[in-house]
Amino acid sequence: MKPLIVSLDFLEFPPTHTCDGENISPAIRLQGLSAVSVAVMVFNPFEKSCCSFTPWICWNLPPVPVIPAGIPREGITTMPVPSVQGKTDYGTIGYTGPCPPPGSMIRYQFKIYGLDTLLDLSAGSDKRALVEAMKGHVLQFGETVALCSRQG
Repeated sequence: MKPLIVSLDFLEFPPTHTCDGENISPAIRLQGLSAVSVAVMVFNPFEKSCCSFTPWICWNLPPVPVIPAGIPREGITTMPVPSVQGKTDYGTIGYTGPCPPPGSMIRYQFKIYGLDTLLDLSAGSDKRALVEAMKGHVLQFGETVALCSRQG
């Protein structure tokens, strides 16, 4: 599997990408990408309600070096890039930024998959459906993390 290097423009979330700001999806930088499409799954592995709370899933992104910030909270988008988004563990569609309780810190894991095809998966599908649809199509994988804390 060819390595995929994933990075964000920050290690700790700026308010723009959290509940304390505009709550917009961040830009995600990809190096070494060689795929037909890209899928994004974001996890908060320490959410008390489950083992891998998912605040964003998105697929059928084009294989670009930077997934731009600000993908609208819609099932199918055309701007700033074409994409399909699924239902998060919040029960909503699109990115929801971190919002830890005051005095605590959480970590978001950004897992990026380079795929050999566009997925035939309806907008609003959940993470289990996305994982199933990706089986046999993953050419590359990379991940990065970012932290978010709020003053107590």
